[in-house]
Amino acid sequence: MSAPTLWCVVPAAGRGTRVGGDCPKQYLPLAGRPLIAHTLERLAAHPRIGGLLVTLAAADAHWSGIGTLNGKPVLTAIGGAERSDSVLAGIDALPASVGTGDFVLVHDAARPCVRLADIGKLIERAGAADGGLLGAPLRDTLKRANTAGRSELTEPRDLRWRAFTPQMFRRAQLAAALRGAARRGVNVSDEAMAMELAGFAPLLVEGAEDNIKVTTAADFALAEFLLSRTA
Repeated sequence: MSAPTLWCVVPAAGRGTRVGGDCPKQYLPLAGRPLIAHTLERLAAHPRIGGLLVTLAAADAHWSGIGTLNGKPVLTAIGGAERSDSVLAGIDALPASVGTGDFVLVHDAARPCVRLADIGKLIERAGAADGGLLGAPLRDTLKRANTAGRSELTEPRDLRWRAFTPQMFRRAQLAAALRGAARRGVNVSDEAMAMELAGFAPLLVEGAEDNIKVTTAADFALAEFLLSRTA
């Protein structure tokens, strides 16, 4: 019997202000095509991903209107002011065929270089552990700066990880965790943080460090290089 497929929510309602300019970051050109196009195609190429749900800004004039990728449905919903709002809107807009106990992936629109093997590893390991996320242990020396930009303390790096996406949790549990964080007035930076606040301990699954998040203008050149290596 074939393994079940999962839906992936891709929040893409943000402005990406650190890049600059009027065009939202996810639509800026990367290797001649919009950044988000590379991300969605990478996700759709994985055999365990059965559909994509992209959350957009209400006044988004840049979305291409694609309805399928690699034979898989691409649906859209209106996101919110914060990432967590957009993720929750996407979860709520998933098809009824996605059950409350089914796992759902969430992936940053600005992470086009995620490796298919890492997605598969996350699905297998986090699925057996009731949820988790891709990440990588900290390997650099970690400094704490003061307000003057001077190093005042060296922080221990043991047991500290960088969090990546995709992150994978059960549909109803993640929705409840995000709503719970909102009620408490906590602006969570990722889905794992919401789950932690709800009392869960998400599994950390080590993935490749080239799963970069395109955040600044300089990141576009690095992402283009990385994509050229896996084309």
